[in-house]
Amino acid sequence: MDRQLLGRRDELQRDPYPHYERARQAEGLTFVAELDAWLVARDADVREVLRRPREFSSANALIPDVMPAPAALAVLGGGFGGRPVVVTADGARHQQLRAPIVRGLSPARVAAVLPYAAERAAALVDGFVKDGRVELMSAYAGKLPGEVIGRVVGLDPADVPAVVHGGNRAEELLFRPLPEQEQIAAAEDAVAMQVILERYARERHAEPRDDLCTELVRSVVGDGDGELTLEHRHEIVAHLQNLLLAGHLTTTALIGTTVLHLLRHPWQWELLCAEPERIPAAVEEAARYDSALQGFRRVTTGPVTLAGTELPPGASLFLAFGGANRDPDRHPHPDDFDITRTPERHLAFGLGVHGCPGSQLAREQLRLTLQELTRRLPGLRLAEDHPVTMRPTLIHRSPQALNLTW
Repeated sequence: MDRQLLGRRDELQRDPYPHYERARQAEGLTFVAELDAWLVARDADVREVLRRPREFSSANALIPDVMPAPAALAVLGGGFGGRPVVVTADGARHQQLRAPIVRGLSPARVAAVLPYAAERAAALVDGFVKDGRVELMSAYAGKLPGEVIGRVVGLDPADVPAVVHGGNRAEELLFRPLPEQEQIAAAEDAVAMQVILERYARERHAEPRDDLCTELVRSVVGDGDGELTLEHRHEIVAHLQNLLLAGHLTTTALIGTTVLHLLRHPWQWELLCAEPERIPAAVEEAARYDSALQGFRRVTTGPVTLAGTELPPGASLFLAFGGANRDPDRHPHPDDFDITRTPERHLAFGLGVHGCPGSQLAREQLRLTLQELTRRLPGLRLAEDHPVTMRPTLIHRSPQALNLTW
C-alpha cells in the first residue's frame, strides 16, 4: 500500500463517520480503496448481510490491515495458534466453535463473576481516587476487562498482565504499520502470550476445572483420557487467544469511549450522577454512538446483489456496525449523543449467529464502571491540557489516552 493511501486510511480510521455518511447517501454500495472492500454502512444492509451467512462468509472477518515482515512472521511461526476461530468460521463449524463459548459466558457464569468484577473495579478506582487526576486507559480501562475475562477463563491473576500485553501487541502487529524491529518485538510478546495459554491447555487437560478454559479444551479433545496432540494445542490456543482478545480489548475500548463522550457532554454526566438508574440506557447509547468494534469483513460465496449492487464471488465487504448505528432511518438524530433517547436495537455487538456471546459481560463491566465513577468522582472532567486523540483503528476504537481531572 503506497504512502498516500496509507495516509488516507489513517484518516478514515481516526474518524470513519463522514465516510459512512457518504456511503449511506450514495446509490448502492461504495467501494473504498482504503479498506479494499465494499463499504456496507446502512442499518438495513448490514442486517441483511448478517442474516445471510451462507452468501456472505466470515472467512475473511479478521484479515490483517498490515502483513507483518518475514522476520516477524518467522517469530510467530514458533508460537501456537494460527487455526480458524469462531469469528472466521461458517455453518456447522461455527456452531461447534461457538458452543463452548456460549456455555462459558452463560448468564449464570456472568452473574457469578460480577462480585469479583465489582471488587476489582472499586480497587482500581481506589488506586487513583486521591490523586486528583488519572490517565484512565492505562490505570483502569486497560486493566479491569483483562482481569474479569481472565477470571472467567480460569487464568491465575499473575498471568493476566502478560496475556493482556500480548493481546495488545498482537493487535498492533496486525492492524498498525510498525518498523520491522518493532514488529519482531511485538511478535515475541504475542508468542510469549501463546506459550502461557498453551500451558493452560495442558494443565486443564490433565486436571479439568469449572472454567471456560476447560470448556474449550473439552470441545477440542473431548471427554475422557484422549491424547492432547500438538494440533489440539494449536487449536485450543487459537480459541483462547481470540476469546481473550475479544474479551478485554473490546471492553477496554468501550469503557474509554463511553467516559469520553459522557464528559464531552457535561450535562449528561451530571444527569447520570444525579440519576444513576439511567446507567443501563447510557451503556446502550454509548455502544451505539461510537461502537468499539466498528465492523467486520465478509466475502461473497457466489454472485449476489446487495443494495442494488451486483457483487461477484469473492467480493470483499466491510460491514460497518458503526455506520449502521448512525443510520437516521433506524436512529433519529443519530449524530447526537443522548442518554435520554429511547433505545433502538443497535448493532454494536453484532446480530444473529455471529452476535457477540460476551455482550452481557461487557455491558455489566461498563455498568459497574459508571456506578463507581459517578458515585465516587462526580466532579470528573476531561483534562484541558491533554487533547484526546482516537486510536487509528476500526477493530477496537477508543481514545489513545484519556486524561481526567476532578
